[in-house]
Amino acid sequence: CAEKRKQISVRGLAGVENVADLKTNFNRHLHFTLVKDRNVSTKRDYYFALAHTVRDHLVGRWIRTQQHYYETDPKRVYYLSLEFYMGRTLQNTMVNLALENACDEALYQLGLDMEELQDIEEDAGLGNGGLGRLAACFLDSMASLGLAAYGYGIRYEFGIFNQKIVNGWQIEEADDWLRYGNPWEKARPEYMRPVHFYGRVEHTADGVKWVDTQVVLALPYDTPVPGYRNNIVNTMRLWSAKAPCEFNLKDFNVGGYIQAVLDRNLAENISRVLYPNDNFFEGKELRLKQEYFVVAATLQDIIRRFKASKFGSTEVVRMDLTKLPDKVAIQLNDTHPALAIPELMRILVDEEKLTWEAAWDITVRTCAYTNHTVLPEALERWPVDLFQNLLPRHLQIIYEINRRHLERISSLYPDDHDRLRRMSLIEEGEQKKINMAHLCIVGSHAVNGVARIHSDIIKNTVFKDFYDMDPQKFQNKTNGITPRRWLVMCNPGLAEVIAERIGEDYIRDLGQLKKLLKFVDDDAFIRDVAKIKQENKMKFAVHLEEHYKVKINPNSMFDIQVKRIHEYKRQLLNCLHIITFYNRIKKEPNKSWTPRTIMIGGKAAPGYHMAKSIIRLITAIGEVVNNDPVVGDRLKVIFLENYRVTLAEKAIPAADLSEQISTAGTEASGTGNMKFMLNGALTIGTMDGANVEMAEEAGEENLFIFGMRVDDVEAMDKKGYDAVEYYNRIPELKQAMDQISGGFFSPSQPDLFKDIVNMLMHHDRFKVFADYEEYIKCQEKVSALYKNPKEWTKKVIHNIGGCGKFSSDRTISQYAREIWGVEPSLEKIAAPDDPR
Repeated sequence: CAEKRKQISVRGLAGVENVADLKTNFNRHLHFTLVKDRNVSTKRDYYFALAHTVRDHLVGRWIRTQQHYYETDPKRVYYLSLEFYMGRTLQNTMVNLALENACDEALYQLGLDMEELQDIEEDAGLGNGGLGRLAACFLDSMASLGLAAYGYGIRYEFGIFNQKIVNGWQIEEADDWLRYGNPWEKARPEYMRPVHFYGRVEHTADGVKWVDTQVVLALPYDTPVPGYRNNIVNTMRLWSAKAPCEFNLKDFNVGGYIQAVLDRNLAENISRVLYPNDNFFEGKELRLKQEYFVVAATLQDIIRRFKASKFGSTEVVRMDLTKLPDKVAIQLNDTHPALAIPELMRILVDEEKLTWEAAWDITVRTCAYTNHTVLPEALERWPVDLFQNLLPRHLQIIYEINRRHLERISSLYPDDHDRLRRMSLIEEGEQKKINMAHLCIVGSHAVNGVARIHSDIIKNTVFKDFYDMDPQKFQNKTNGITPRRWLVMCNPGLAEVIAERIGEDYIRDLGQLKKLLKFVDDDAFIRDVAKIKQENKMKFAVHLEEHYKVKINPNSMFDIQVKRIHEYKRQLLNCLHIITFYNRIKKEPNKSWTPRTIMIGGKAAPGYHMAKSIIRLITAIGEVVNNDPVVGDRLKVIFLENYRVTLAEKAIPAADLSEQISTAGTEASGTGNMKFMLNGALTIGTMDGANVEMAEEAGEENLFIFGMRVDDVEAMDKKGYDAVEYYNRIPELKQAMDQISGGFFSPSQPDLFKDIVNMLMHHDRFKVFADYEEYIKCQEKVSALYKNPKEWTKKVIHNIGGCGKFSSDRTISQYAREIWGVEPSLEKIAAPDDPR
């Protein structure tokens, strides 16, 4: 306990006054905020008291930050995203405000355990995976870099489902994360905004009017977003749907009153639940409503704030909307908020009475678009009929944008009808559809991919026509992760060992990690890094044994693949390696094998049959392997249930090997790969997404790179991929596939995995067998190196030292300078108790 409580600098100092104040405030909140008798308080009460105590330190900074923005009137950045995957807030806030040690000490003196209380907090799971977690990291960086930035999204009542594994299958349970209340949010009913749907369009002498609409109210909830130790607290504003109050009183008399009250649910369903699809488009009307709801409410807020730019001012200060792009930057996180483009046009033309040309100039200069995927099934294409019904005015605006866009193409490429068809915002066919990515490109001044290889693919293939026409629009912004959550908070031991060698400044400037390279041959540092990893593994092993009742060998290699379950991420390739390794141990049980604990985790979209079957295969392989006495503790297979931010914070610091094995050209970037690298795991991966840049930064010899490159995949597509040829040529692959298809892993249901087998053999878009041989050989190299702990740890240090580029601070600095036209700053503002 004393060891745990020694003062760790990266967690902040536990000064005597701090600790006394915290204890006083904790007790005050326990009694008065929660109205509790101390004798009957529950652990949850203690958590809420601690959350309110920490929140007190945020509020003064939050108010002062907003005053500071109103006084200095900076250009404001609006990050629009349908997903913000925030995880837990308490510990992250303590880290960023340097309160962690003081809180730990205060609770210890009160006879409480901080970790136990932290475990009570529900994850804010308002995202599916990479895209939503990226948005959360970006908010942290924008506050830490002093940008006047706002995250705007939806306050889903139910976030990403909780995953239960029952008889080996995924079962979904609703994530009722608000059940006990959320101490981090503040409702702001004074900023409620109306959002319109349906209705019709009237052309009048006074211009175009959208009339007879149904109104839903957008109620904002604000969550503070603290920067790292700079006293800046930005805002994430999430909208909740509320039905308007107007009841038709005659309904009292005809008995329709009860029904009228019940029907309010229809409006409020808009913010009820997050769609659980990752990298897959599902054209449901409710989803389109969500997309318009967040955009319409947000743009009203943006324009209100632009017009009344003085703190506390109610009168209008700015009327000239041509200046909007000088004061406002809107970043569209994928195409989900694409409707910001036609909605801004509608406001400027219909309500503010600007000419089309002036409105279009403002819109394009204000908006920028981040593309997150090149998978065709993930690109949003909305049926025109749905638009006509739900958003009739926006459909007209999109048609007019398209008319002018096609006119421009015709003037640049006369008589090129095929190009007109390819580049149109409207896809003709049996059912006309609006291509939302095309709308975003045409309506933005900047378009970026999220890793260099992905940005090149966008320019050379998917959006080549647009790149040829407007090359100046296209940029790359390689993703990053916040080192506050993904090192200081989740791996304090490693953060401290690094700080002892190079100081603490690296937390705000991750590029300084390259100073660690001079310690690559330092025996003491090698020992320290290895010791921290072993401690993290021991801690995680306890968690695993508790949850899975499987005895873990903490000296085995922890080989981890955690991400959404998807064919392109190739969890099946991992499965084939597990089976091959298992068969080899069975064949030569007396050989000296490098022991492994292989963990795979992630959620499958509820309607994605193949992904759910893949989970069932992983659990089936685990049942056989883990109960085979010949194998013993040399191989264990665990499916990590309900993978989420909080579980990632435990698993990633404990990993030895990180699996990043998507088919080259399919993973736009990946950010899990960066988290593992920063926490001292080595990567086995293909040259895909950010893996390419990771290999560049750490040295390719310090990663385990295998498999086809993008060019090889393209060549194979031209030639044709024949899975059966590999099956017939590679005996170990044939054996593994025969075991899966013959019922070896499912004796009571021999054909349980026939769909997987059929897919792999006859229509595998992601070419698992083509990379199998190289992957197995590469895994042999991994096993051989793991037998030499010192050389392994040297590679780990090279990887940590090469991590600097992958800070979201670097990513956001590039967005700020190259897209938004604002300058990041590491200056602190005065704390609330300092004179201004």
